[in-house]
Amino acid sequence: MSFCSFSGGEFYKGHFETGMYVCAECGHELFSSSSKYEHSSPWPAFTETIHENSVKAEVKCGKCGNGLGHEFVNDGPKHGLSRF
Repeated sequence: MSFCSFSGGEFYKGHFETGMYVCAECGHELFSSSSKYEHSSPWPAFTETIHENSVKAEVKCGKCGNGLGHEFVNDGPKHGLSRF
């Protein structure tokens, strides 16, 4: 299982360990490794969340509100998909 705080280098480009990315603050499931893809950004990129309420609009953990980053609409690997 991977723990994602989006502040450390271990989850940057090239990291594709199979498992779940969870909030480093409370352990809430956020993303599956199956939705992670390589992007030009140095940050981890995902096409979708685990559940509709896994993250909030500002990309915060849906359980505890821990700040995780941003959602980039229509910037995913295919037209119309988001990148987290």
